[in-house]
Amino acid sequence: MDKTQRSGVSVLLRAWGRGDLHARDELMTLVYGELRRLAAAHLRRERASHTLQPTALVNEAYMRLAAQDRMDWKNRAQFFGIAAQMMRRILVDHARAHRAAKRPEARGRVFLHEWVATVEPPDCKLLDLDEALTALEALDPRLARIVELRHFGGLSEQEVAVVLGVSRSTITRDWQTAKAWLFRRISDGHIKR
Repeated sequence: MDKTQRSGVSVLLRAWGRGDLHARDELMTLVYGELRRLAAAHLRRERASHTLQPTALVNEAYMRLAAQDRMDWKNRAQFFGIAAQMMRRILVDHARAHRAAKRPEARGRVFLHEWVATVEPPDCKLLDLDEALTALEALDPRLARIVELRHFGGLSEQEVAVVLGVSRSTITRDWQTAKAWLFRRISDGHIKR
């Protein structure tokens, strides 16, 4: 997206914030490709057998974004940060439903030997990250927000700095701290299954 398109996004966001639904629809047309690339990047980190496709993820995120009435949109970075947060929630909800569907009681009575032979262990990487991120948010909300914007939103450190109103060097330092904290939390087995 070039500089002209980026400024156009900001203009459309402000118009949408004032209730202009035509601006909302025009904005979605303009940013759809970028949202789809973001969704595809999220899904590349998921299990190979994931049933959600990038288009479905973008469409679900779009429905949630479109429901935001009278949002005070500030800029492109804020928009993509919120879109990333919605995609994260959609993926976490999908992973939880997938894990719940794999429980034997969710499918009716199955003998243990049949279940072990037919069910692969659930891939809980996203759920582990979500649980660790929730714990980090309780400890330091800004660090958790940085992770959401960088990891799920695909925003650059400079864009995150603009969204959060701090310097880029602060974001760089906090991003390293957050990644180290999450890695330690997940790898030390603090995640409850």
